[in-house]
Amino acid sequence: MPESRFSRRIGDLAFTEVGSAVRASSVVCLPMGSFEQHGPHLPLNTDAVLAEALTGRIVERLGETYDLWQLPLVPVGLSREHAWAPGTLSLSVAGMTALMRDLVRDIARALPARNLLIVNGHGGNRGLLEALAREARFEFGLNLAALHLGPLMSAARERAVPEVHAGCDETSAMLALAPQLVRREALGRLAAPPDAAGVRSLVLDPAASFPWTSDDPRIAVEGVIGDARDASAEHGAAIVARVVKAADGVLRRLLEPPAVQG
Repeated sequence: MPESRFSRRIGDLAFTEVGSAVRASSVVCLPMGSFEQHGPHLPLNTDAVLAEALTGRIVERLGETYDLWQLPLVPVGLSREHAWAPGTLSLSVAGMTALMRDLVRDIARALPARNLLIVNGHGGNRGLLEALAREARFEFGLNLAALHLGPLMSAARERAVPEVHAGCDETSAMLALAPQLVRREALGRLAAPPDAAGVRSLVLDPAASFPWTSDDPRIAVEGVIGDARDASAEHGAAIVARVVKAADGVLRRLLEPPAVQG
C-alpha cells in the first residue's frame, strides 16, 4: 500500500494508483470556499480555510467508514454581497456555473468514484450548488450532496443578532482551526451589532429574497453580521465536532440505495 493511500488526498496519489485506490463506491469530497471580507478580525480566505480544514477533519474521522477521498479546494465563489470591500473576489453566476459544471464533469471522467460530497463554506454558493446536484446526477452520472457549513456552525438558537457572517460561530471555528489568522486585537474593538429585525427580514426571511450587502448599516457593522466578541477556541471545537457528526448522517444518506419506484 503506497504511503499516499494513507493521506486520502487525491492529489497525493500517482496516476497509476488511482484505479486501485479509488472505487466506484468511494466518496470524493470537494471543499469549496470564497474570497471575501470577513470584518477587521478575520482574513479574506476564511470560508476557504474552514471548508478545507473541516473537509480534512471529516475525511480523517470518517474516511475509513465511507471510503472518503479529499479533492483540492475551490477557493473563490459567489460573493457579490461583499464586493464593496477591498480584496473581495467573486465569480459571476454564469462563470461559477461554467466552472462547477466543467469541474464536476471532469471528476466523473477522471475518477472511478460515483459519489461526490461538496463541503461548502459560503452561504452565497448554496443556490447554485442545489441546482448543480440535479444536473450532476442526470447528466454526469454522479450521486451528489452538498454539506453547507454555515447552518451547521450556527445552529438555531436565540441570539440578540442572528449569526450570518464573521460572527461568534465563524470566528470561534477559526480560533479552533486556524488561530494564527485571527486578529485577536480587533475583537475587543468591534462595535455593537445592529438590531436583529433587519437581519431577519433582509437576510433570513424564507419567503423573500433581497440583494442585501454586508455594508448595509441596517444589518452589519464593519462587514460583520453577528457578534464575534465572545468567540472562543472552546466554542470552535464544539462546532467542529458538530460538523463532523452531521457529516456522518449526510454521508449515510448519500450512500443509501434509492427507493424502488412502483
